Amino acid sequence: MSDAAPPVTDSRDLKISEQAETIAKQSREIAQLIEQNKQLEERIERLEALLTAKVDSKSAKKPIFTQNYSLDRNPLDRQGSDKKPPKKSTGRKPRQAKEHLVSETIEVFPADVDRDQCIHHRFQSAWRIVDGKAVYLQYDIRDLPDSTSLPLPPGVRNSRSEFGMEVILILSFLHYWIGVSQENAIRIMKFFTGLDLSKSQADSLLNQLADDWKQQHDAIAELIALQMVVYIDETGWKVGTKSCYTWIFSTAQHVLFRCGVSRKKTEATSVLGDFFDGIGVTDDYAAYKSLFSEHQLCWAHLIRKAIKLVLQNPDETRYAEFLDQLCGIYHDAKDLRDNVAAAVIGEPRNDAAERQAVVAKLQQRIKALCSRRDEKIITAKAAAKLQPTGEPTSSDLETFLLLQRELADNVDCLFVFVEHPEVEPTNNRSERNARREAEIRKGARTSKTEAGAKRRSIIVTVLASLQTRIASFTLSNVLAEVGRWLDTGKSLFELELQALQAKRAPPT
Repeated sequence: MSDAAPPVTDSRDLKISEQAETIAKQSREIAQLIEQNKQLEERIERLEALLTAKVDSKSAKKPIFTQNYSLDRNPLDRQGSDKKPPKKSTGRKPRQAKEHLVSETIEVFPADVDRDQCIHHRFQSAWRIVDGKAVYLQYDIRDLPDSTSLPLPPGVRNSRSEFGMEVILILSFLHYWIGVSQENAIRIMKFFTGLDLSKSQADSLLNQLADDWKQQHDAIAELIALQMVVYIDETGWKVGTKSCYTWIFSTAQHVLFRCGVSRKKTEATSVLGDFFDGIGVTDDYAAYKSLFSEHQLCWAHLIRKAIKLVLQNPDETRYAEFLDQLCGIYHDAKDLRDNVAAAVIGEPRNDAAERQAVVAKLQQRIKALCSRRDEKIITAKAAAKLQPTGEPTSSDLETFLLLQRELADNVDCLFVFVEHPEVEPTNNRSERNARREAEIRKGARTSKTEAGAKRRSIIVTVLASLQTRIASFTLSNVLAEVGRWLDTGKSLFELELQALQAKRAPPT
């Protein structure tokens, strides 16, 4: 049987079929577009009707003008839109506008020049406190004709200052040292001197003082890190609504404040370094551990804890006996320290081995006193989870046992002051500086911003450090010292730091 031949398809028939299919597809798309167009036209009609209704409702109301927009009211508006906006006022009036306030003109000359050769260069006016009253003085600055460095009026910060240093110091003393608010400091100054400062002026003056004293603050921080004994304390503070702390570092001649910072150990190491090669006197806060070469715990904190137990439990003789013995050890240690300090070099009591033997005996007395330090403390909460045999410990007894543990565990930090008579047995030096900050905090007069906290740190640091140097801490004496800084360009703290660094520098 022979094979059948395949059917032959005409190419014209295929082409006609494809064209018919394409036409049908396009017809369907056209029908869809017509339907969409119809829907859009209906939507446009509805929107036009809605807009017409809105326009009719708006046009029914007459506009009400509360301002006069006529050309007569605003003649400057006709000058065109390319007019530059007026400069923002700084609040500082030109000198000519205040000439009527000038009560006296004082000539200012540079030192060691022939005054007859000097000519007038410029005027500078400033508010000064003279005999307790505010006066507006004009200074006639005179110098040689070719001089490029003109003299400053005495007691004025720089060539643009409108207030004497005494004004700035009084303001900072009232606000930061006494602790009154900035507004009340302004009122006090006006009442006593007649000087009417605005709040912005007062704020600007305090900023200027902080800028001027930042270098002194940094010098004091370096000086503290180079001392042999440092007393440290911290107290709560606020920056706005944020709870934070103020750290106080004190020595015999320096005080450093760090306001509005955390309570982390890094705040101490940022000043002293990771390991302070000296003796630190602090409370038992954990951040101080392993920070010093030798560590003296504050006896005042320890004794206060024992006193509190006695006052809260007047019928408990064991607490009273413990307090008596603890105070006895402390007073004996102080007597031994005084004997060491008074001994002549070469006598046995001044020998290092003898001092260590004395300290060892005192440490043994502490360990003997704290005989219950190893007792297990079972709190009421923990006892509830135990068998009925577990008896809860009262909060006072818990405090008593914890105090014994604290004394015994830190026995090496209790009598450093006996071996080193220059060390104080308490942290009262820094606590006194912290007390003012705590009182200000309780009065809700803390810092509003981080910049304000930093400004406070700088100003209070310098004032507190000046108080340790000036026997009579008065405005006139502080002015005299600050005046020397302005004249020489170096504060006493910077000069002391330079001398100490030179002394410690290795020989070349």
